[in-house]
Amino acid sequence: MKRKIVVTMLACMALSTAAAQQKRIALDELRDKIAGAWLGQMVGNMYGLPFENKFIEKEGDESKFPFGYSKSLVKMEQYDGAFSDDDTDVEYLYLMLMEKYGSEPTYAQMREGWMYHIRDRVWLANRAALGLMHYGYTPPFTGSMESNPHWYQIDPQLINEIWSYTAPGMVRYAAGKSAWAARITSDGWAISPTIHYGAMYAEAFFEHDIEKLVLNALNYLPADDRYAATVRHMYELYKKYPDNWQKARAEMAEAYYVNEPEMTRTIWNANLNGACGILTLLYGKGDLQRTMDLGCAMGFDADNQTATVGGILGIINGGKSLPRQLLMPFDHWTKPFNDRYINITRYDMPDASIDDMIDRTVEMAVKLVCEKGGRVMERGGKKYLVINPKAEFKAPLEFCVGPMPRMEVGCPVDYRFSCAANENYAWSLVEGSLPEGVTFDNGRITGTPLRAGKYPVTLSLSDGKKNLSKRFELLVRTKNIAPEADSILTNIRTMNDEVLYKCWITFGKPMYAHSVDVIRDGRLNGEGSAFYSLAAHSDLPKIDWFGYEWSEPRTIDMMSFHTGCLEEFGGWFSSVAIQYRGEDGRWYDVGKFSSTPALPETDVVFFQPHFVEYVFEFEPVKTTAVRLLLDCKVQEHWNKPTKGCSSFISITELGVYEKQ
Repeated sequence: MKRKIVVTMLACMALSTAAAQQKRIALDELRDKIAGAWLGQMVGNMYGLPFENKFIEKEGDESKFPFGYSKSLVKMEQYDGAFSDDDTDVEYLYLMLMEKYGSEPTYAQMREGWMYHIRDRVWLANRAALGLMHYGYTPPFTGSMESNPHWYQIDPQLINEIWSYTAPGMVRYAAGKSAWAARITSDGWAISPTIHYGAMYAEAFFEHDIEKLVLNALNYLPADDRYAATVRHMYELYKKYPDNWQKARAEMAEAYYVNEPEMTRTIWNANLNGACGILTLLYGKGDLQRTMDLGCAMGFDADNQTATVGGILGIINGGKSLPRQLLMPFDHWTKPFNDRYINITRYDMPDASIDDMIDRTVEMAVKLVCEKGGRVMERGGKKYLVINPKAEFKAPLEFCVGPMPRMEVGCPVDYRFSCAANENYAWSLVEGSLPEGVTFDNGRITGTPLRAGKYPVTLSLSDGKKNLSKRFELLVRTKNIAPEADSILTNIRTMNDEVLYKCWITFGKPMYAHSVDVIRDGRLNGEGSAFYSLAAHSDLPKIDWFGYEWSEPRTIDMMSFHTGCLEEFGGWFSSVAIQYRGEDGRWYDVGKFSSTPALPETDVVFFQPHFVEYVFEFEPVKTTAVRLLLDCKVQEHWNKPTKGCSSFISITELGVYEKQ
C-alpha cells in the first residue's frame, strides 16, 4: 500500500512538472488577444501618424492630452475604416506569405513577397533593403551593415510583431524568429529592439505586469548588448522619476540623441526610438489612452512607438477591453474601425475585413504552435491551445545571396558565403575549380589569388537530412590601376556642403565625403566613403562623369562602379556610357559592354541599391584615359529646402583593370 502511494505521488509530481513546462490558453481568449494585437497597432499607428518626427528638441505638451487622432481622423472618415501604413501593412503581407508558404517562409520567399507587393512608401533601412533585393541580394545581406547604410535605423521594430503574436507563449521561439526577420533590413544592435519587443509580445499572452515584461525580455539579449543596457537605463529613469516622465525623457534624449555618435545620430535611430517605447510603456501603466498620448509626446518617430506598444497593451487587455472611443471614433461604426482595413500602400494587397484578418492570424498561430510541440485540447466543453514554451526557432535551410568576393591577383581574400542564417549548416565544394592560391573551408574562401579569370563553382549546403546546391561564378580581376592614375577626371570635384545640409538628409554627416578623391581609396562604405556630385541648386538633370588619366598608355577591358548611399532625392543613375581618350585627344565610346549584374531597368527611387558594384567588361582599348558617364535625374521631393536640388551621383569607388 505504501509503495502504491509513493508511485502515485511520483506520477502526480511528473504530471505537475510536465504541466508547469506547458502553457495553455482558451481559443476564444487567444482570439481576443490577437484581435488586441492588431487593433492596438492600428490605434497606435493612426494616433501617432500626425506626430511623427514632430517632437525632437523637446517633448510634447502634456496639457494637450489627449492629442486625439487629429489629421488621421479625416483619413479614417474618408476610407470609412482603418487604412494601411507601414506599421501594419508589412505584417499583413507577412501573414499572406505564411499562408502561401507555411509558418516559416524562407528569406528567398520573403524577398519575392517584398519585390512584388512593395513598390513605394518605404523608407530608410526598409527602402535600402528593397533596393538590394532588386539588385539580386537575399536577406540577411539586404540588412547587413556592409551593404545597407541604414542598418541602425528603427525599421525592423515596426514590421515584425506578427512573428510573436502567431507564437503566443513561445517566447524563446518568438525572440529567435524576430532576430531572423529583423536581419532582412538591419544589423548589429539595431535588431535588438525587435527581439526585445518580440519577446514581450509573445509573453504578454500570459504575463500582464508591464515591468516584468520589460525586464523578462532582457533574457533574450546578450548581457553586454547596447540596447539591453539602454532598456535597463530606461527602467532606472522610471524608478528615479516615477511621477515625471518629462525628466526621464530629457535624460533619455540627451544620452541617445544629443550624445549619440554623429554617424548614427538620426531621429530614426533604433536604439533611441526603442527607448522611447520603453518609457511609454512604463509610464503608461497599462492605460491605452495615456500610453498613446505618451508615445506621441516622447517624440522622434512617434507613430512607430505608439503602434508597437499599442499592440502589447492590446494583447494584455484583449481587443474587447480596448477603449471604445479609440476603436470607434464615429457614431455610425458598430465594430472596431468599421471592420475595414483599406489598402492604400501596397501593390495587389487586397482590402480586408479586420475580423477576417484576426481569424486568419489565429489559424496561423494554432498551426504554428501545434507544429512546435503544442496541441489543441478540449476540457469542460471548451477548447484550449496547449503551448510548448521551450520551442526554439531554427532558420530554414537555404543559400543566401550577397556581395560576391572581390578578388584581385596578389591581394589576400577572406570571404564567407555563409551568414547568420546558415553558418551552422555543412558547406562543401562539389563542382568546379577554385582560383589558384585560394582554398574553401565550410563556406569560407581564403588565400591570395594568383591568376585572373572566371571560375564557376557549385556549392552544397546540408542540414544532415536535406541537401541544396547552388552555382556561383567567382571573378578574379587583375590589379586595380585606379590608385596609380596621375589624376582623377570629373566634372564635380568637391561636394556642395551648403546645398546638401539644407536638404532633407537621412544619414549622419560623417557618411559624406567632401572630395572626389575617395573614389579610389579602397573603402566601399562607412564614414567618409560616399561622394555626392552635388552642384548648386538646379531643377535640370545633368550627366556626371568620373575617370582617370595615366602618363603612359594602358590596355583596359574592365571597369567597376560602386554606388554610394542614396538619398530620397537622388544619387542614382538612369543610364551609363563608357569612353576612352583616343590618340587625337577626343573621347570615344568603348562600344558594346556587358554589366554584371545587369543595369537597373528602372530609375524608380525605391528600387535603387546602396553600396553595390557593377562590373563593366568591353573589348580592350589602349588609352591614357577612361571615364564613366552617368545620367542622373532630378527627383521630386516633398521637403521644401530639398526641392530644386541638382541631380547627382553617389559613388564610393571606381576601379579600372587591364587586360591580362
